[in-house]
Amino acid sequence: MQNKDLNILQQFNILYLEDDVNLLKHTNDVLEDFVNNIYAVKTSKEALDILMNKKVDIIISDILLENENGIDFLKHIKEKNINLPTILTTAHTDTKYLLEAIKLKVENYIVKPINIKELLNTLHDVLLPIVQQKEIQRNINVIKTISAITDSKQVDIIKFIINNLNNENQFTASYSDIMDEISISKPTLIKLFKELAEKNILVKVQHKTYRFNEAALDNL
Repeated sequence: MQNKDLNILQQFNILYLEDDVNLLKHTNDVLEDFVNNIYAVKTSKEALDILMNKKVDIIISDILLENENGIDFLKHIKEKNINLPTILTTAHTDTKYLLEAIKLKVENYIVKPINIKELLNTLHDVLLPIVQQKEIQRNINVIKTISAITDSKQVDIIKFIINNLNNENQFTASYSDIMDEISISKPTLIKLFKELAEKNILVKVQHKTYRFNEAALDNL
């Protein structure tokens, strides 16, 4: 079997809901070495607070929590139009819970005790399509943005900007930083940034920081 590239997990933030304190700490300690951020909580109230205030890409939740139910928590957040890929963990193979999980379109479930390798592989399989879709969208954005400019010398800059966007679609660099990476004159660089700004593709949010506006590409 081909080894999975677990490095892709570094792009993602995980919400982990588990009422067993020891398991919560152990799994958190392992996963934090593989992912961007992990928010480990014991109650659905804490979990909802994280969802309201942090960027979360995927949820790992126990089914049976103390005095509450992970299935009910997922129903509750879906009612709030929070739709995130979810992996359920359970010490039970109760058909009722699994049928409920299927109705909620849960991506996968893992039976306790949690096997870390299985969990990492499951995270990889769930998140890989998201990585691939991001790559496809990035390529589409490169093509659309290139079509909006006229100077072929600027193509490498467009690729550099899009390939260095963060999770909030923001790019941070000075003209000097870019010129250190790519051989291009400052007047040409300034001309490109001005042109992209005029088309509302690159929006300056603060000094040396720009937001890449995908929506503007639809109007080209």
